[in-house]
Amino acid sequence: MSATYSVDPGKPDASYLAFWRERHLCTLTTPRPDGTPHVVPVGVTYDPGARLARVITSGTSAKAAHVRAAGPDGAPVAVCQVDGRRWATLEGRARVRTEPDRVAEAERRYAERYGREPSPNPLRVVIEIELTRAMGRGERRGPETGRRPR
Repeated sequence: MSATYSVDPGKPDASYLAFWRERHLCTLTTPRPDGTPHVVPVGVTYDPGARLARVITSGTSAKAAHVRAAGPDGAPVAVCQVDGRRWATLEGRARVRTEPDRVAEAERRYAERYGREPSPNPLRVVIEIELTRAMGRGERRGPETGRRPR
């Protein structure tokens, strides 16, 4: 049976965390200065222990500019991934981080999740999202047929 649910982003259940460990292209939604949403494809890593999601990008990207424009309190953002009927969204406040150790940690996690080292980029930054909400829709297979319930 499919179920839409909300979980504590710092304490996800095993199936939610497993979904975030699978290799999926994601989207990042940031607010433009006029308040309209800007949605772009990205790679995302999820660190529930730190209550963070991370997106690596160039410091000159629109997504980084939108987050910076929100000011010191950060920008309200969401990252989402979809696979068939399964989906998972993480929400929180994003800030652009430039510290070399934070960028390196984000690159390491990206390489782990996506199975490849990110291309070198001397302008790389990491958008760190302090997570406040996690939600999704999971799917279980039916016990009699092994097929998805309809």
